[in-house]
Amino acid sequence: MAYKDYYDVLGVSRGASDADIKSAYRKLAKQYHPDKNAGDEKAAERFKEIGEAYAVLSDPEKRKVFDQFGHTGQVPPGYQGGGFQGGDFGGFDGSQFSDFFQGLFGGAGRRGGAGFQGGAQVNLEDLLGGGLGGAGQSRRFVQNVEGELQVTLEEAFSGSDEVINVDGKRLSLRVPAGTRDGARLRLAGQGPGGGDVLLTIRVLEDARFDLDGDHLTTSVDVPAPVAALGGDVTVQTLSGKGNLSVPPGSSGGRRMRLRGQGWPRKDGTRGDLYVRLNVTVPATLSDEQKDLYRRLRDLG
Repeated sequence: MAYKDYYDVLGVSRGASDADIKSAYRKLAKQYHPDKNAGDEKAAERFKEIGEAYAVLSDPEKRKVFDQFGHTGQVPPGYQGGGFQGGDFGGFDGSQFSDFFQGLFGGAGRRGGAGFQGGAQVNLEDLLGGGLGGAGQSRRFVQNVEGELQVTLEEAFSGSDEVINVDGKRLSLRVPAGTRDGARLRLAGQGPGGGDVLLTIRVLEDARFDLDGDHLTTSVDVPAPVAALGGDVTVQTLSGKGNLSVPPGSSGGRRMRLRGQGWPRKDGTRGDLYVRLNVTVPATLSDEQKDLYRRLRDLG
């Protein structure tokens, strides 16, 4: 059973705060997410390893056990600390995690899971895995189940339909268009024992767009001749493609605005999209182009 250093997996120090651990996880999960690495088995394995590390380090009790017994790869029989006995975490199945994880926690917890007992928070990835115990397993139910649902920026913008499994039931939900990070969704009466399922929406960072309030920021490549003489360029927006008229004499880094192409507001209007100009030159030039650039240089 190979030792796993979960701190090393997430690239954080042993004294890392909860916020540091969460930030590192979200960054890595975005980088290695299967949606961005289709067919890449190494990325899929890395994604699973990241989830396993976060499942341990994001939970204070699991982190305590790892810090105390991780070097041995196994918790002593009958251990009473950390809020569990003999690896019982309320019926979660950890078969997708490594032997090292199962040696410490007895197979407890799906990706990102916390103990499902006495009102403790359960990460939504536990719910998606349907790992809330099976026939014949003892389960400790709480009145309400809390979790997080990660969506892409595009899904938050346009809205998305999701299906989750809770206590053996498939539940459908709609993430409304224009949902913001931290928004809460409630599925009343759908949790174990008739409780509610409370979901906090987490909007993943996007490589193309930055969201600040009602406004989005992106960048667009502008050929040097267009920047110098003016002209139109096509800009990708979250709702399609837009046309941007670049004034003559525009420099790299200039910010321009496309009105009404930002984030949806409650009143039905939208914020603006700010576009940074990235002036580009060809990587290779023909002899004629080189001659023209030399003439421009000499004229300058």
